[in-house]
Amino acid sequence: MDINYELYKVFYYVATSLSFSEASKQLFISQSAVSQSIKTLEKKLDQPLFIRSTKKVQLTPAGKVLLKHIEPAMNLIQRGESQLLDSGSLGLGQLHIGASDTICRYFLVPYLKQFHKKFPNVPIKVTNATSLSCVVLLDQGKVDLIVTNFPNSNLNHSYIQKTVCNFTDVFIANPAYFNLKQQEIPFEELKQYPILMLDRKSTTSQFLHNLFLQHQLELIPQIELSSNDLLIDLARIGLGIAFIPDYCLSRESKDLFIVKTKEKLPSRQMVAAINPTLPVSQSTEEFLKLLPTI
Repeated sequence: MDINYELYKVFYYVATSLSFSEASKQLFISQSAVSQSIKTLEKKLDQPLFIRSTKKVQLTPAGKVLLKHIEPAMNLIQRGESQLLDSGSLGLGQLHIGASDTICRYFLVPYLKQFHKKFPNVPIKVTNATSLSCVVLLDQGKVDLIVTNFPNSNLNHSYIQKTVCNFTDVFIANPAYFNLKQQEIPFEELKQYPILMLDRKSTTSQFLHNLFLQHQLELIPQIELSSNDLLIDLARIGLGIAFIPDYCLSRESKDLFIVKTKEKLPSRQMVAAINPTLPVSQSTEEFLKLLPTI
């Protein structure tokens, strides 16, 4: 089927903004030209792509399917253009990494420093998202690589380039509020205390909920947040027992202790992953070389 690329480009901007007027602004063409392009594309594909109303624009099921394929293609084209423009003057194209704020703070910073020192003219972009959401960014071609906790229910094993870190999760509490320092607590008893943990959109939350289910226990946390640092702060003031990766604990956390559990907590990994269906930039290859291999 011979369909002009510009029609798909217009479709992409309308589909991502869900607005004909916004798409016209981004494309620097008239709104009527946008509408005509969409009508032409729908006619060529012989099915509607949008549900139009006076208040809003929605994708049809066919539109959602098309966007799923068009979005990675558009991102790939934009990345290719960016890399070519950057490489003309810098030698390497932009490095774009996806990672959670926890992984950025407690793991990635030294390696970003090394990369920047080695390639000072290469732009570095970091997009913060949960480990689960980072995989979506990678699928869509919006980032070059991700560093994520594993297991990750969204991550295909073929994407993993290397394991960069092994770690264990821990329960932590302030001994001034929880007299459990000399005890070994079974999960059945632990779940009766106020548990502080990351929200359901995180791999850490999935991991702990699945672990409790394996012991036929339902975990109902007292507080769910999106920040491990905030969980530590709340544990420090006695609001509950926080569940965090052990690499988040600093030497300054002397007012907190690790709650020992009767059931063993399995170790997890941190992995670096790329999308094998997309070209790997030279910047990505250079950054991967800096990361440790476990």
